Amino acid sequence: MDPAGTVDPAWAEAEGPASPAAGGSPGVPGAPASTVPAAEAPAAGPAADPGAGPGAGPGAGPGAATTPSAPPAPPVLPPLAPGTPVEVAYGPRTRRNVALTFHGSGDPRLATALLETAERRGVGLTVLAVGSWLDQQPQMARRILDGGHELGNHTQNHQDISTMTPDRARAEIAQCAERLQRLTGSIGRWFRPSAAQYATAMVREQAKAVGYEHVLAFDVDPRDYSDPSAAELQRRVLGSVRAGSVVALHLGHQCTVDALPAILDGLAGAGLTPVTASRLFA
Repeated sequence: MDPAGTVDPAWAEAEGPASPAAGGSPGVPGAPASTVPAAEAPAAGPAADPGAGPGAGPGAGPGAATTPSAPPAPPVLPPLAPGTPVEVAYGPRTRRNVALTFHGSGDPRLATALLETAERRGVGLTVLAVGSWLDQQPQMARRILDGGHELGNHTQNHQDISTMTPDRARAEIAQCAERLQRLTGSIGRWFRPSAAQYATAMVREQAKAVGYEHVLAFDVDPRDYSDPSAAELQRRVLGSVRAGSVVALHLGHQCTVDALPAILDGLAGAGLTPVTASRLFA
């Protein structure tokens, strides 16, 4: 998502790459086996309610039965318009809709604050999640979907996918897809290449092999990863957006959280309605 050669401060080196593994993962074509260490893997059942008091939650108390949780139900998405291209950077210019899309990584508190702001306005966002972020914050996958937002794939380790070999690029896509499938019941509709605005032909081919029919590029990049002031970020977005735009933003930046209310006000004032990517291209 970031321009080549730019390091996103939200992507700390300590969050970096999981080791690729051999083998296959059920439900995701071409996916390597999960690389989540056993100690970090999400529990099979729901977490205990922190407010329920001692002994609450699954497995509480001596002799408590353990029942495996049912697989998550996949989200229901609207069908895309016939003839939607494999790679899309903007939607119809004749409709007054835009899509606010987000690189999914960073502090979950900032991510949650941003989601809550959108939800209070009745706005659906599109989050392209980094797989290793989902390893660290698995609860965020359902949190995003349960808020009425859309979730897609932004590779496993957020490295420059355009420079990878085809096998490595496919592994980067497939590993993230496996996390999405396990956490949400679906790999999601959209793939966005890491460290690139557009996918190369090789990357599009590998995404299709994993199960992604469409690549989500963007036409507005306000560079919130450089942490401008909220006022400057608002100016960048509103100065470039137009009907059909796909705006590329990031979850893990305070400036984005601070700017979002004014951005939503400015879009409304311009007669533009933020929708999810699937609704933009429906």
